[in-house]
Amino acid sequence: MNPPYPDATSWTTDSWSADPYADALRQGHGPLFLRRTDGWLLPLDVERWCSDADNADLSALRRCEGPVLDIGCGPGRLVAALAARGDRALGIDVSEAAVDHTLLLGGSALHRSVFEQLPDEGRWGTVLLIDGNIGIGGDPSRLLRRSADLLAPGGLLIVETTPQDVDERVRVQLDDGRASACGPTTAVFPWARLGTAALLRYARPEGLHAVDQWGTDGRAFVALRRIRAVRTTSQAPETKNRAAVISSQFPRKTSGDSPLAGS
Repeated sequence: MNPPYPDATSWTTDSWSADPYADALRQGHGPLFLRRTDGWLLPLDVERWCSDADNADLSALRRCEGPVLDIGCGPGRLVAALAARGDRALGIDVSEAAVDHTLLLGGSALHRSVFEQLPDEGRWGTVLLIDGNIGIGGDPSRLLRRSADLLAPGGLLIVETTPQDVDERVRVQLDDGRASACGPTTAVFPWARLGTAALLRYARPEGLHAVDQWGTDGRAFVALRRIRAVRTTSQAPETKNRAAVISSQFPRKTSGDSPLAGS
């Protein structure tokens, strides 16, 4: 089946399945960086990702409505926190190690790219792009459009932005700080970094309207509501159980393709 976004092939999953990332998740800490082609390093906070949800995370989770889809869930702290309080949530990640970790925490997760077909498209109450995941794919407009398509009408998209005023599209590699003289050996992939002002510029044309902005513990967040459908044609293929009503019988763990469908 073709992906809903033909240009999704530009987003490689190879790097996030590579040993430096998987190893860092298994160990629970870095060092791990995104290295730009000019050598600049962006530290990745693996230790925080592998810990329990903190105050900043909880400030976002308290705003969640309905079933929650966490895009780029990593080792699953947000999905696990939602599940622990009885909320329905699913994480997706291109890293098998991340998905495995999420399942071990008691969350539900699928090994999937956001640009592939996903369960219950157009029915999620909240979609999360936390920990810099607005950068996925290196094209904010495309990712925001895809996120809007995943949301139910009136649904909420919560995005963590860079505290600085940044609008950057780059090509990066994963680097664990132990690269040889030849440099990192993982694949190069596109990435983006956005501050709040830049996010709002990209969001408006995609039918996403800002309803809240806040900062907690040095981290910045924006909540956007889907106020209209973005596309009326060429929608993603419907899932097999599309007509099913969202069920309260939501599994804490899943390897299937329709965690929101009724049994």
